[in-house]
Parts: sequence; structure tokens; C-alpha cells
Amino acid sequence: MFSRLELLIDLLHSVPDAALATHSTTLDGFPFASAVPFVTDAHHRPVMLISGLAEHSHNLLASPRASLMIAKTLGEGEMARVSLMGEVRPIEADPLLVARYLRYHPHAERFLQLGDFRFHRFEPLRVLTVGGFAKASWLEGSRLIEAAVISLNDEADLLVRYAQEGRQDCLLRGIDAFGADASLDGKPVRIRFGAGPVTKEAWLPTLHRELAVMTQTKSDAIR
Repeated sequence: MFSRLELLIDLLHSVPDAALATHSTTLDGFPFASAVPFVTDAHHRPVMLISGLAEHSHNLLASPRASLMIAKTLGEGEMARVSLMGEVRPIEADPLLVARYLRYHPHAERFLQLGDFRFHRFEPLRVLTVGGFAKASWLEGSRLIEAAVISLNDEADLLVRYAQEGRQDCLLRGIDAFGADASLDGKPVRIRFGAGPVTKEAWLPTLHRELAVMTQTKSDAIR
């Protein structure tokens, strides 16, 4: 069963876009919601590449306080979702973080050539997690910082080592202590490590076990 933290991390890695709500400067006192692509940093915090011309950018200049909502359909009318409350701040992105962003959103490379776009990070203060009907609870945003980490340097090393194995059916976009973001047989998928977070040394063996289980499950379903 998912813990609240694992549900939060799973959703942050499962969808490419989120709804961002900022404080409107056009209509004072009202929230303004927009759709934004994002990736997570090593601590699972959402990182966005934002144009200075965007309405939400004007709003954030006036007040960095914001909310971010991410959702995933569970089936049978239920939906898992998390609502993060915190602040959005501009950052100087490390080259490894830029490379990570472009693995998820390769089309964004053209935006980097423009002087108008800048990376911003969402710093969560509190998070409402909803795992389904009647499964809502609050979580402190600091739990993301305290969670197990695979650093960006270690991620780059593991990506190289995995690529050397030559597996073509599963291509990796991102690596973290709780799983992998991949393209499996051409479809985006979140590979969650069922036993919980792992270290860098245990990461590749754990991925191989999870992929073997997924392959066997798929094979059994076909029979």
C-alpha cells in the first residue's frame, strides 16, 4: 500500500503537466490557473521552464505564493491527486538538471535559445494527498527534501551504465530512489519500486527485477 509520501512522489513522476494557480494581478483577489509542463529535481520538487511574458509569470513577480495540482485517473470514476501549496522561485539550473528537463520535454530546447524563458522551482510547504475516495490527508512539504535521493550526478552515471546494456524496449528518461520514468515499448510509464527507495548501488538490480516482473505479468495476461 502507498504511503502518503510514495503517492506524492509517484504522481509527481507520472504526469508531464500540472495546473498552476497563482494570485492574479489582472483581477485582484482572484486565483489564476494555467497549465504548465514540469519535471522533478533530485528531491522530487517540480521544476518549470516559464516565459517571462506568461500571465502566471507576472503574477509570480507580485507574489511567489502558488498552488500546483497533479492528478491521475485510477479507473472506476476515481482519481488520485495531490495539491501542493508553496512558493515558486526562479533558479539557476545546473546543466544536469537542464539535461533532465530536456529528456522529458525535448521540444523545450528551442525555448532555451530565447532570452525570455527561465527555470523556476516549486518549493512545497504543505501538500494535500488524495489516493482515492475518502483517502485524503495532509503532508508537510519538507518530507520531499527528507526523502531518499539519487543525485543528478548519480542519475547521469546510472543512465550511461543502463544505456551500455543495450536494452531497446525500455528507454529511461529519469532515475530516482523510488523508481524510474521510462518509455516501455514506446509508451511512457512510471516504474515504481515496490519495496521502497533504494541506493545507487542497488538501483540497476532493482530495475531489472521490476522489469522482469512486468514482463512476466504482461506475458501471463496474453495467455
